[in-house]
Amino acid sequence: MVQMPESSAPPGIDTFVAIGDSFTEGLNDPDPGGGFRGWADLVAGALAARRPATLTFRYANLAVRGKLLSQVVTEQVPRAVELAPDLVSLAAGGNDILRGDDVDELAATFEPAVAKLQAAGCRVLIFTGFDPRMFPVIRLLRGRIAAYNMHLRGIADENGCDLVDLWSMRALKDTRAWSPDRLHLTTEGHRQVAWRACEVLGIPAGEDWRVPPLARPPAVRPGRSPWLAARRQDARWVREYAGPWMRRRLGGTSSGDGVLPKRPDLLPVR
Repeated sequence: MVQMPESSAPPGIDTFVAIGDSFTEGLNDPDPGGGFRGWADLVAGALAARRPATLTFRYANLAVRGKLLSQVVTEQVPRAVELAPDLVSLAAGGNDILRGDDVDELAATFEPAVAKLQAAGCRVLIFTGFDPRMFPVIRLLRGRIAAYNMHLRGIADENGCDLVDLWSMRALKDTRAWSPDRLHLTTEGHRQVAWRACEVLGIPAGEDWRVPPLARPPAVRPGRSPWLAARRQDARWVREYAGPWMRRRLGGTSSGDGVLPKRPDLLPVR
């Protein structure tokens, strides 16, 4: 769990429901107990650690990898409203942008979902998309992600939501924060997002989310040019990640088909 200095939790947050796609499910941060952990689990742990021992903190995670925004709205938002938690995190739309969907239409779908959650009495935490400028091919989406982010900032301002701005996090502009698939955070990346989210929620972070993750040994063999090594990595990415994604896209399938939420009910957090 995220280690924080002793402080009280934000008042009124005794229950937390996280909804969205793979980012919130926790790919690719392995949980020691099996499955994936991720930033949302870490935030739940930090919130639970701040509660008095006499109060039980409960947490649910409904997020499923590969989900489109419309699926999150139709499948997860109603369940979150039913659970009526004090805090809901909503992060979705990235898979839609990868498919080429219109960001104005995405924003028009996102805002009513926020309204439904707030009408149920939930405090809503939302996230912008990250800046993909360091990754070939994916960086072609940079302008559309930035436009979607502007919509999200406007929704946050208009509706009084808490906002975690992933785009501005310099640590996430470092490729070491990302898995080889270039779409999912590493364990270190999830920790940094958790620290930032905790800070937004009013929990002082014990670590600085502005600092890049620890360096990994370079993957370049002695005598091999960095440029050639990078092109080999690009080719491997196309073969192992982009190719399978395209085949799923053409076949009308998703990485989330048959995957159930890892924590569908509000359960106590140790």
